[in-house]
Amino acid sequence: MRKWIETTGRSEEDAIAAALFQLGLDRDDVSVEVIERAKSGFLGFGGNPAKVRVSYEVPGEEEETPAAQAEEKAPVAEPKPVEEAPKAAPAPKAEPKPAAKPAAPKQEEKNTLQPGDEVLIGKEEKKPAPAPVSELEPAAADDPKAMKIREFLEGLMEHLNVQATPDIYRSETGYKVILQGHGLGAIIGRRGETLDAIQQLTNYSVNRGQSKRVRIHIDAEGYRAKREESLQRLAVKVAGKVVKYRKNMTLEPMNAYERHVIHAALQDYPNVTTYSTGVEPNRRTVVAYAPNGR
Repeated sequence: MRKWIETTGRSEEDAIAAALFQLGLDRDDVSVEVIERAKSGFLGFGGNPAKVRVSYEVPGEEEETPAAQAEEKAPVAEPKPVEEAPKAAPAPKAEPKPAAKPAAPKQEEKNTLQPGDEVLIGKEEKKPAPAPVSELEPAAADDPKAMKIREFLEGLMEHLNVQATPDIYRSETGYKVILQGHGLGAIIGRRGETLDAIQQLTNYSVNRGQSKRVRIHIDAEGYRAKREESLQRLAVKVAGKVVKYRKNMTLEPMNAYERHVIHAALQDYPNVTTYSTGVEPNRRTVVAYAPNGR
């Protein structure tokens, strides 16, 4: 029997993710119908949320058809009385048979394959371990770059009416900024697009007119780590399909960092290779079948 729920979110993907979280299902276990598309304003503000209807199959239950419902509601005619036949002599009582032991209910096997399930050939699907994070040390209070980063971000947050403060750290490649506050989803945006825009603006502002550029990485609510973990799981699932069907698969457009995560996640996956195609901002990663080599 198919059932459905409706959810909303800042984007269609957020609304779908909310439904999957409520149902405890994977994306391939459901069908999605977009009822209302998200409308965003400047840098993700002033828009309307997206609304989706997510349908899913409930095993073991038959869907009631309109005919069955009509049959159930139709009045039942009373049976006409019939003449009683002469009573026969009672038959000898049979020996009661021992009651059969009720069969134990079968537990639903988690590994039962359903249409659309991914199959990993030759290896068990495992949750990829997050990449090791190097230790960070807070930037010095008199660090001129850190002061410039803080000044720019505090002004931008005030302009966007977002209560967030930047914690600035030194890393091996430059600076890492973690925005702390409440309700930071608005500055993350659809698939992190708003956060990417803020990061690009900060890099441009701080490095403008400088002979030596520094790299500034900005995160909020741990979004980058969560997104990376999600991309790693996606890469493994797609690779399983590629090996099963021996057919190349092209992913949705991603930025350079996200494509790098896909390449790194599958660099040691057997019988699979990856490459990118297209031009920005629609450049995509292709997961290709490569038997006996890469």
